[in-house]
Amino acid sequence: MSKSTAEIRQAFLDFFHSKGHQVVASSSLVPHNDPTLLFTNAGMNQFKDVFLGLDKRNYSRATTSQRCVRAGGKHNDLENVGYTARHHTFFEMLGNFSFGDYFKHDAIQFAWELLTSEKWFALPKERLWVTVYESDDEAYEIWEKEVGIPRETYYSHRR
Repeated sequence: MSKSTAEIRQAFLDFFHSKGHQVVASSSLVPHNDPTLLFTNAGMNQFKDVFLGLDKRNYSRATTSQRCVRAGGKHNDLENVGYTARHHTFFEMLGNFSFGDYFKHDAIQFAWELLTSEKWFALPKERLWVTVYESDDEAYEIWEKEVGIPRETYYSHRR
């Protein structure tokens, strides 16, 4: 069953709201309080001061659909914009954030439930592959022992 962009966005936000996350509105495309950015280019931008310990929110979990513009930088594929249906400078980034409330274990469990549960996206488990940083033994353990993903379906990543 195919879903529209609006349905995918809403399901994502609804899922994380059901897990205790505050749904936070998209911030401006032009950041008003960050002179280091010309445009909002990631979902975490509006939480930058929280991650740096300079600000505190009245919630410890957040979920967003952040409008973003990327017109250069590390993840730049500007040369493909206008030539393919999937390369754009404007997009919405779906995100879930924990401000010291949970870490890897819950993040992995949330991701797996969202992607595979019949209630949410119902993607076939056998078609999914997992990416794990090669020295992250804790993540390997969670994926293999708790989620039940065979190690041969992992892609190890090294920076």
